[in-house]
Parts: sequence; structure tokens; C-alpha cells
Amino acid sequence: MAASNGPDETGKSGPGGQGKGAGSDDDLERRRRDLEASLATRLPDRQEGKQGSGSGSVAGYGQALKLSSEFIAGVAVGAGLGWVIDRMAGTSPWGLIIFLLLGFGAGVLNVMRSAGVVAQAGLKNPEKGANKPDVE
Repeated sequence: MAASNGPDETGKSGPGGQGKGAGSDDDLERRRRDLEASLATRLPDRQEGKQGSGSGSVAGYGQALKLSSEFIAGVAVGAGLGWVIDRMAGTSPWGLIIFLLLGFGAGVLNVMRSAGVVAQAGLKNPEKGANKPDVE
């Protein structure tokens, strides 16, 4: 005796030729609609026409490019100033070392400001007065 999902006397797996025809298509259509309904409840953003992960990844790439360019600019400006000071004052390599470290610090600070981790310069309480510089 074979199970309903096992091989039958023809050697084929499954129900074989049973259920083929109009009844099978209606059953498949009903199952497809049920699946669409359950997916619609689980993924409401996609049904409302909001953009998927494609726009999020593009925005992420833009943010990463902005942050990395701010960091590289800080380091490059620090190294350039150090090199110029070394050439003018003849203090090689100390100006380059000191200003490279200062540029690194400035780059990290710029990245943290852009990411929103550190408040903007000149603001004591950004919650109370939005973008009002502290005047004393």
C-alpha cells in the first residue's frame, strides 16, 4: 500500500494524474491569492509603492562617500600644511608628523559631526535653540 505522496503503481511519485484539469487550476489560483494576501500583510511598504532596498543602498553609498571624503580631506590638508611648514621652516619631518596627526583628528571630528554623533560647533544646547549660536 503506497502513501498518497509516495510512488503509485505506475512508478511515479505523487498523486500522478489525479486532480488535473480545471479543478487543479482553480486550486492553484486560490493558493496564489492566499499567498499574495499573506505577503501583503507582512510587507506593507512594497504594496504602497514605496521604493525598495535599491534607493536605500544608493543613499548609503552617498553617505559613505561623503563621510570618507571628509575624513580623507582632513588628513590630506593636515599633511599638506605640515609639508609646507617643513619646507619653509626646515623642521623636517616634525611639521609633517604633527600636522598629519592634527589632520587625522580634524577628519575624525568632521566625520562624527556629519554622522550626528557630535553637536555642531558653537551650540551649547541644541535642544533648546535650534541652530542658534551661543553668544556671551
